[in-house]
Amino acid sequence: MAIEEIWKDVDLYFKTKLHAADPLLDAVLKANAEAGLPAIDVTPNQGKLLYLLAKIIGATAILEIGTLGGYSSIWLARALPDDGKLITLEYNKKHAEVAAANVKKAGLDKKIEIVVGPALETLPTLEKRGFRSFDLIFIDADRKNHPSYLKWALKLARPGTVIVADNVVRRGRILDESSADLEIQGVRRFIDLLSEETRIEATAVQTVSGKGYDGFVIGVVNG
Repeated sequence: MAIEEIWKDVDLYFKTKLHAADPLLDAVLKANAEAGLPAIDVTPNQGKLLYLLAKIIGATAILEIGTLGGYSSIWLARALPDDGKLITLEYNKKHAEVAAANVKKAGLDKKIEIVVGPALETLPTLEKRGFRSFDLIFIDADRKNHPSYLKWALKLARPGTVIVADNVVRRGRILDESSADLEIQGVRRFIDLLSEETRIEATAVQTVSGKGYDGFVIGVVNG
């Protein structure tokens, strides 16, 4: 059996054993596919990890950079208390419309606010919207801008804020310092910034799943 098939089977094993049946989330993925969105959502196991992280820290305010169809948004928002709020930023108007429909179907439209436009333009507006800091920040957008997203995450953090960034391994291509891929170079600069930044303690976790070999960064802000 090919190693990629083993990864898929292991993913399915843990999903089957550790997750209750969730027709709503299955419907979200189906709606995303039918709308022609790229199949780059987090996996169910990764979605539940985000949910658990938010629940463990008792998050009441979450920022997500990169909405796609709202699959990860729903996972995160389910961990929020009744008065909690998730702000999610999405560049693509069509993606945002699909996400809005999914969020409404999930009954989370009062907890989730989708902000449409380039994140580097909408991030400066968050304070005016009443959000001075967030308890958890999930970065899952265009990786060439990860360094700028990290700088904004630190501005919008408080001591104890957890910052998670997805897709930092890229099947090992992160090692190619001469890569012409702006996404790879963006992640490399992001990692360089993390290594120099004293306000946050971070590590990287490599992952294998039905979607291949990748990984994420997780860090906590010191102050």
